[in-house]
Amino acid sequence: MGNKRSLWVRFVLPVAVMLALVVCWQAAVSFGLVFDWMIPSPLAVVQEAIRPDVWSRLMEHTRATLGLALLGYGGGSAAGFVLAALLHLLPGVRLSVSPLLILSQNVPIIVLAPIMTMLFGYGLLPKVLLLMMVCFFPVCMTMLYALSHGHEAERNYLHMIGCSKWQLFWRLELPGAVTGLFSGLKIGATYSVMSAVVAEWLSPRTGLGGFMVLSSRGYMPERVFASVILIITISIALFGLVTLIERYFTRWRPRGKGGAADA
Repeated sequence: MGNKRSLWVRFVLPVAVMLALVVCWQAAVSFGLVFDWMIPSPLAVVQEAIRPDVWSRLMEHTRATLGLALLGYGGGSAAGFVLAALLHLLPGVRLSVSPLLILSQNVPIIVLAPIMTMLFGYGLLPKVLLLMMVCFFPVCMTMLYALSHGHEAERNYLHMIGCSKWQLFWRLELPGAVTGLFSGLKIGATYSVMSAVVAEWLSPRTGLGGFMVLSSRGYMPERVFASVILIITISIALFGLVTLIERYFTRWRPRGKGGAADA
């Protein structure tokens, strides 16, 4: 009974809500409550998207956006992981660098974008660097917090038996920080796609972000909404992939009631 209720809450109910929203959206356009040249109906969006010429362009731009998001996300996550480990192992460096980390996240991405283009041009490099700056922070901060908190009894015991700081980090703190690391990775996964779209606005030639800009300038709202749907799909898929990987790496965690692993 509990499993059926869990399936209903996690999958059936959200899908039903989404379908209801789509039906309401279609009805609002069909009955003239909104202008279709401003907000096209879901049916019109699908009809435009599946046109062979449009579909091929959408897939080409989707591959470009996905590639950019994965490059920036992978680089930013790796940088966040390494920086969190260094800041944890070197407390003096942490005190001096932490204000700069906070400051880096208080500059809007839309402000950083033109600075990156002035420094590195309009190619792939400034876009990847921009994504890395966005994605490294959640990974770094969540992992740093997880490394610094918890396991006090185990830490004291390992200190007592003469473990070095590196042994303590490798045997206790890093395994215990896996859940914190994946929390940051899931946040970074959603940020990466959003930031990739914004970065593509810099030079709207490739990617779904650029396709959206050109479509909006050409007054083609169906293509704009088709791009938005694909962006949301990529973001959800990347988040779900990280969640599956997290479950694989956290199988050692104690199981909760009913035999299910803790979420």
